[in-house]
Amino acid sequence: MRRSNIDISFIVIIVILAMSSLRSGGFSNPTEWLMDKILLLPGIVIGLSFHEFGHAAVAYKLGDNTPKLQGRVTLNPMAHIDWMGLAALFFCGFGWGQPVQINPFNFKHRRRDELFVALAGVVMNLLLAAAFVVIAKIVVMAGSNWIMNTTLGMGVWQIILYAIQINLVLMIFNLIPCPPLDGFNIIANIVGFAGSETYWRIYRYGSWILVLIIITGITGMVISPCVQFLMNIAWQFII
Repeated sequence: MRRSNIDISFIVIIVILAMSSLRSGGFSNPTEWLMDKILLLPGIVIGLSFHEFGHAAVAYKLGDNTPKLQGRVTLNPMAHIDWMGLAALFFCGFGWGQPVQINPFNFKHRRRDELFVALAGVVMNLLLAAAFVVIAKIVVMAGSNWIMNTTLGMGVWQIILYAIQINLVLMIFNLIPCPPLDGFNIIANIVGFAGSETYWRIYRYGSWILVLIIITGITGMVISPCVQFLMNIAWQFII
């Protein structure tokens, strides 16, 4: 998710969802809940950083030096992490990084290049998920005694599996065609109304629409079965 600002209503929604997450497991067993969240962190940080780096690198490659001037063509997480977005992903299961700013007038083929930039983030998450699936396969092929018989090994194994899952979640969530998600920009550039009055009219209310579909559980109904389907495919390869 790519947001340029955070309003008070969005913060309230995050707090409500965070409290719901705590009630579902954090209050009953806080130590286990916290440890589980800590194991999620590497996948979250890597997934968000690579996602935003993908946008920046592709924009720069296609002729826009704005991300380069702003120090965004890097894999350094500090250049990409939005702390509110990180906290939201940590507690609520959805989040965002610092939005990569681009100047589409620098592109030679604006519609095509904006589409490539919009796709770059989700493609990066897909590639990362695939890379962690390969890592998991290598671990299994090398023998699972260390993984299964030590606390450290189990922790590393869980981090790998979470990294696969988190990147799939980020990919599918960002493909939802609702502003300010990448899916909206992808559709807008394919259909051809990006930058138009209609585009900005929809974009103006996009955050409210997104909040609505999150709190009503629509995003969960879309993301959960898709992630489960892809994780089943990944698991068949791993084992």
